[in-house]
Amino acid sequence: MHSTLARCCLVISLFAPWSPVGLAAGMLPETSVLLINAADGEGSITVTNSESEVALLHTSLDNLAEDTEELLFVTTPIARVEPGEKQLVRFIVQSDTPITTQRMKRVIFEGIPPAKDGRNAIRMNVRQNLPVIINPAGLASMNDPWTLLKWSVEGGSLVVRNDSPYVVRLGNQLLLLPAQLSVQLPRTYVLPGQVHTVELPVGFNVVANSKVRLFPVSLYGFQVDAYDAPVSAR
Repeated sequence: MHSTLARCCLVISLFAPWSPVGLAAGMLPETSVLLINAADGEGSITVTNSESEVALLHTSLDNLAEDTEELLFVTTPIARVEPGEKQLVRFIVQSDTPITTQRMKRVIFEGIPPAKDGRNAIRMNVRQNLPVIINPAGLASMNDPWTLLKWSVEGGSLVVRNDSPYVVRLGNQLLLLPAQLSVQLPRTYVLPGQVHTVELPVGFNVVANSKVRLFPVSLYGFQVDAYDAPVSAR
């Protein structure tokens, strides 16, 4: 068998609540979410090389399927970071039109270790995948934007509408009360202006005072107390 260098990539998804960074390795960002104020025109985050050897930090941006507009670019997509050292990564906001609602993107930090000639080794790259929230100028901060979601049952489906300018992050498992019916959203977020529809069992009826119990996630990815929202019938 020829001598080869195998590389495994472990992707840590952060749509779910943030896990302690002590459980991860590689290039570690200082926070679980990158927040950028559009009024500032830019934002930044510090990333630490937690490994014992030098590595290249590769930074890339991903758009959500629902929002493909290129709003950011990285000033230094590749940087050499010594073991234990920190690297500041800057992001510039670029938009031809004013940003009027919160927008969400993804940023991926990957540490690329140096090749070791003449060795058979399995090299593991740990990729940190974080949400990026771009906040429009003048929008006040809100700790509980999930309270602004509107829930209804229409034509045998549960419908949620986000008429607010805030990105709402939440677990995709929901509980309809008082029926104790568990249903699942297609995403762990509801973007401004977005509508999600979840099909309900045939014959399911909304009774008086029906509610949906959701499990919100804070701006920084931490699970908070469950919230019961009213459900209307249309």
